Amino acid sequence: MYMSDDNKPIGWWLKEVDRLLEESFERVLADDGLTRRQWQALNAAAGHSAGHTIAEALSPFLSRAEELAGVTGPLIERGWLTGETLTPDGERALQALSTKVQAQRRRVTAGVSDSEYLTTVGVLRRMAANLA
Repeated sequence: MYMSDDNKPIGWWLKEVDRLLEESFERVLADDGLTRRQWQALNAAAGHSAGHTIAEALSPFLSRAEELAGVTGPLIERGWLTGETLTPDGERALQALSTKVQAQRRRVTAGVSDSEYLTTVGVLRRMAANLA
């Protein structure tokens, strides 16, 4: 049975937005040979994850701790990461990549006001708390 967009529940939209976000950011980062998780690891190492370790910052996205090495290993091999710290090359790479990621974020939120965005995040945060 077909459901119109107006009848689809929040869970459907959450899954759809998550899928589309993953795909779009993977495309943006692919030219640089990176995955979205590697981008997130670089951000965590740069301290953009409020003092969390890379493992803590990526825990919602990785099903097993062993997967972390698959994310950070290539960054270490490129000379961008040492343990939890960005190297100078990693800092330069993160800065260059940030321009692409910010442009993609603007495309994703086009037509959404700051107020609408903050309201949406706030509602989702409360729903997550209710479920926890």
